[in-house]
Amino acid sequence: MESKKDLLYMNTTALAFLGDAVYETYVRNHLVRTMKADADKLHRAAVKYVRAEAQAQAMKQLLSGLSEEEMGLVKRARNKKISTKPKNADPVLYKWATAFEALIGYLYLAGDMVRMEEIITETMGSVNQNNGQKTSSK
Repeated sequence: MESKKDLLYMNTTALAFLGDAVYETYVRNHLVRTMKADADKLHRAAVKYVRAEAQAQAMKQLLSGLSEEEMGLVKRARNKKISTKPKNADPVLYKWATAFEALIGYLYLAGDMVRMEEIITETMGSVNQNNGQKTSSK
């Protein structure tokens, strides 16, 4: 198993790949438990949380609360050259969203579930607030 220090320098796109799946799982779990809706409505609701714009905005709001290590990882992920053009997002927003996903992936691999869930809860609350909904996200 890698140390936290090793994980901080792991390929940020690999961390984002994992972080995307982890975050979406948390979002889906939350929605299934709170919405009591069919899969189509659940999917539409999930998109509000997982789209690049929402993740980018949440990442920017989280910056002031990040540790030095987390900030270093976020900056590295955000500044990484992208090799493919994002389909439905502005490239700058896409980079911020990738940084968010990399942070989630890092925390997941590091086993820091408390911190990861704290960030996910804050992110989902931010998305709810920006969509004019109540901020309960657990």
